[in-house]
This record gives sequence, structure tokens and C-alpha cells, in this order.
Amino acid sequence: MNTYLLIMAFAGIIILSFFFNIISKKTNIPSVLMLILLGMGIKAGLSRFNIFDHDLRVDSILEILGNVGLVMIVLEAALDLKLEKEKAVMIFKSFLTASLGIGASMFALGGFFSYIFPSADLYTVLVYSIPLSIMSSAIIIPSVGGLTGKKKEFMVYESTFSDILGIMVFYFMLGADGHAGDGSIALEIGLNVLGTAVLSIAVAYGMVFLFQRLQMQVKLFLIIAVLLLLFAVGKYFHLSSLLIILTFGLVLNNTDIFFQGFLKKYFDKEKVKPILHDFHNLTLESAFLIRTFFFVIFGLSITLSSLGNLEVAINSFAIVGILFAVRFAILRIIAREHLFPELFIAPRGLITVLLFFVLAKNESVQIESFDTGLLLYPILITSIIMMIALILNRGEKVTDVLFHTVPLVKTSDPEKVQEYKKRMLENTEIQDFDGFRHSTSNEPTNDVEATED
Repeated sequence: MNTYLLIMAFAGIIILSFFFNIISKKTNIPSVLMLILLGMGIKAGLSRFNIFDHDLRVDSILEILGNVGLVMIVLEAALDLKLEKEKAVMIFKSFLTASLGIGASMFALGGFFSYIFPSADLYTVLVYSIPLSIMSSAIIIPSVGGLTGKKKEFMVYESTFSDILGIMVFYFMLGADGHAGDGSIALEIGLNVLGTAVLSIAVAYGMVFLFQRLQMQVKLFLIIAVLLLLFAVGKYFHLSSLLIILTFGLVLNNTDIFFQGFLKKYFDKEKVKPILHDFHNLTLESAFLIRTFFFVIFGLSITLSSLGNLEVAINSFAIVGILFAVRFAILRIIAREHLFPELFIAPRGLITVLLFFVLAKNESVQIESFDTGLLLYPILITSIIMMIALILNRGEKVTDVLFHTVPLVKTSDPEKVQEYKKRMLENTEIQDFDGFRHSTSNEPTNDVEATED
């Protein structure tokens, strides 16, 4: 294919993703859904003109993008979290909700998979149930910006913990080699978490110490490269690599807590503050870029025939029902104040896809009759449910939000045209560009001034 056409395609996808984010902010339609549909549309268009190459190594590309994206998304989340004493209870509840949610969902889905795949053994169905038990921070974190402070923080913490704990359990189960019922696996997980936590704290302090002493202008990507290296090394040795990334972000963003006493003399807050701002912007932009191409390429990998299977659709709705039933029970017991809309903010996404690709390459754990529709349907359904819940939480009607924001191209009603232009103006200028201006300036501004500028 022509090089310039590829450049135009990549640039066009990034531009479309930017506008998908604008639409998502106004309608709460997850931008992930639009990116997946874009990928499916690209595949259909390429296949129609016999351009699509079925030998493309889509799985490998997704695996690389997924892992790098995971690092950037968790780091982005950690750089947004402030550790304060009054948040201790909320953080503990989010951790407990995430851990119990994964465990209960894993066994509940395992039982259901045993029913629909009677030839599969208990160990295999449990391993297959883990990816679907993990909430997607890649979808949740960009989507909960409109929630109030505590609810937003609860979801960011819970989704991040869900990613970390879910991946840990998944790789430990793969390493258990069929001994899922052996009690020693719980001990191994505990020791691994403890060892990784100690290593994470040491690495975080070392990285922050390095962070403030780098004099070269090119240093942000160096830090990211070191983090990716640590993540890959940790994964290679079956450590909880995401814990290292999370700890570094938390230490960097909460230096007042982690640098006290004799440690103060090793830390210069004034040096770190401007670098931290640039680093945060870089992680935000990188996470956006990687997330964009991951879900577009995922859309390219989807086989539409799976969606036409009625049995797969029915089983998928059953899977989603089980996941929400488990989540309702856990939230009702542990965090009643986070029942709505948090109950319905439980989408599956990047991690689910990534871990299923790992399963596909592992010949020792296979369910031959497992249809990829059982993966795609839950991702779509849970994302749509989250969209509706977020819209209702704002006090709006779903139909009003979804349809009244669509431009009426053929209308001659000047009021409707003016309303549409006003909504688009507010969305693009105030929410996106003025938001960046506020983050880089200490001067107070209001919305009127922002639009006039």
C-alpha cells in the first residue's frame, strides 16, 4: 500500500478519535464503541475492495499495544490520585470491591462455563472466566469525568485495582498448571504481592530521585522507557508489574506523604512540579493514542459471523447478568453509598481482549468450541449499559442525549440549527481547549472569556 495513504489513514483515525471523545463527553457514548465500529467499518471497506490482508499479525499488534497502553493508562490514573487520610476508607472499600468482584465473578462464570462447555475441566473454565471478570480501566477512567469527586475516585481506584489483581490472578492460574484447587496458589499470590510491593516502593523512590536530577531536555520518554522495561521484566518473572507502575505514579503525585523526615533533603519539590505537569500531559496523550489504535485494530479482528449466532447472544446476556448480579451483591454489602451509578459502570475491554489473546496462544488451556462472540458481546453490552447509566445519572433522557445532539442536516428551523451550533461550540471550545488553558494558567477565567478568546 502507498506510504502516503497509510500516513493519511493513521492521521485520519487520530482525528476521528478526537471527535469521538467530544461526542462521548456530550452523550456518554463510550468512545471505545465508536473506535471498535470504526475498525469494523475499515475492515468491511478493505475486504470489499480485496485490500484487507488476512495474514496481518493483528494478534501480535494488539498484544503489544495492549501492554503498552495498560502501562500508560494505569500511570495516567495514578498521577490523578491524591492520597489523603480521609480517603483511606474509600480506597480500602474500592480494593475490597475489586478483589471480591474478581473472585466471585470468576467462580460464578466458571460454573456457567462448566454448564455450556461440559467437556471442559474446572481449571480451564476458571481460567477462561478471569478475563471477563476484570473491569476495564481503559474505558472507565476516561468515562467517569462527569461523576462527583468521591464517586469518580472510587471508580478510578476500583478499576485500577481490578486490572492489577485480575492480571495477577490470571497469570498465577496459568502458572498453576492445572492445580487450581491447591491452596498453595493463594500463598504464592500473597508472597508475590508482598515481594512486588517492597520492590515497587524501592523502584518508585529511585525513579523519583532520578526524575528530579535529569538535566537533559529529553527525559520524559526516558522515564517511560524505564517503566516499560520494568513492566516487561516483571511480567517475564511473573511479578505484579502493574503494581510497580501504580506505586511510581502515586509516589510522584503524593510527594508530601512519601518524602517526610530525613527523606525531605533528597527531594526538591520545585524541580519536580513543572516536570510532573509535563509528564502528566505526556501520559494522557500517549494513553489516548494507544487506546485509539488498540480498539480500531480490535475492530479489524472481529468476525461479524459471531454476532449472528443466537445461542452465543443468549449466553452472552447470561454472562452479563451474572456479572451484574455479583457486582450488586458486593456493592450492597461493602459500599452502599456507591450503588448507583457505580453498579452499572463495569465495562469489559482492553484487559479482557488482551488476556484472551494470551489464552489463544496457550495450547495447554483451550476450549475448542469457545466462540469469540462470547468476548465481543459482553464488551458491547456492558459499555452500552454504562453509557445509559451515566446519562441517567446526569438527570437527562437517553433519547434526548443521543438524538438531539445529532445535527439535523435537512432542517430549516433556525432555532434547531442555532441550538446545535451552540452545543458544538460549548463542547469543543470550553470542554477541550479551555480545559487545557486552565491547566496551564493560574489566571481565573470564565466560560464567556474562553469562547471570546
